[in-house]
Amino acid sequence: MYTVSSSPHIKSNDSVQGIMRDVIIALIPATLAGIYFFGMKAFLVTLVSVLSCIAAEALWQKLTHRKITIGDLSAVVTGLLIAFNLPAAVPLWLPAIGGFFAIIIVKQFFGGIGQNIMNPALAARAFLLASWPVHMTNFTVDGVSAATSLAILKTGGDKLPSLISNFIGNQGGCIGETSVIALLIGGGYLLYKKVITLHTPLAYIGSVFILTLILGRDGLMTGNAIYEICSGGLMIGAIFMATDYTTSPMTKKGQVIFGIGCGVLTTIIRLYGGYSEGVSYAILIMSLFVPFIDKFTAPRIFGEVK
Repeated sequence: MYTVSSSPHIKSNDSVQGIMRDVIIALIPATLAGIYFFGMKAFLVTLVSVLSCIAAEALWQKLTHRKITIGDLSAVVTGLLIAFNLPAAVPLWLPAIGGFFAIIIVKQFFGGIGQNIMNPALAARAFLLASWPVHMTNFTVDGVSAATSLAILKTGGDKLPSLISNFIGNQGGCIGETSVIALLIGGGYLLYKKVITLHTPLAYIGSVFILTLILGRDGLMTGNAIYEICSGGLMIGAIFMATDYTTSPMTKKGQVIFGIGCGVLTTIIRLYGGYSEGVSYAILIMSLFVPFIDKFTAPRIFGEVK
């Protein structure tokens, strides 16, 4: 009746390759939207980013005499996410540098997949933004320079894009962040495949909605919360970045805490900081607290006594 065996006792058919394949499928709508709105330059930036991540992983593992694991598709996902966080107008050497930084410095230096303490794509974005801020903030629409919705909210002056433009993606911004509907389609697919749960995305988006509504940009209760959550990198951050298995909490309670923390930091940076966007930095900062969140939200072991 019973089988005596060593752990683990709960098993599944999931694999790294299978999960990464689902993430790639989920990113396809946003990829197509980015190419549609920003042209073939967006496709080239995405291609260079993906190829540089694959090459960096294979080269590092070859030089260090480790098993080459590019077949697990994690490098492809990192490459796509780096490209999604870049403007289409960047020179092609920039995503190449970002790919090598993300894979070698952020991922492989810490031991490879599952051992990095930060999301490689977000760390690469922060590195590139600090190193080449002019290239990283040169946003275009139809080949013409255009400010992002968050930059207009921050500084004023230009006419804000309509909410429907934000929802569809016809606005200035990074390649993969502008089309809310494309990101929601991808997020829905990941939920259907049970790759992610709603705990972190809902806590993240919901906290930004509530805080921006209450605090507002022109005083209490003056915020346009719907516009705020449909602008910038919030959707891609909440759905694809903050849910990263390695750098997010394991428990449901911890995921909610993590999402709320990201939302609070994002709102503070957006409303009171010098930078118009705060998603990348919010997730990176909260990732450092994941071990503590896991420690204090871990369920009691069956049979454990105080």
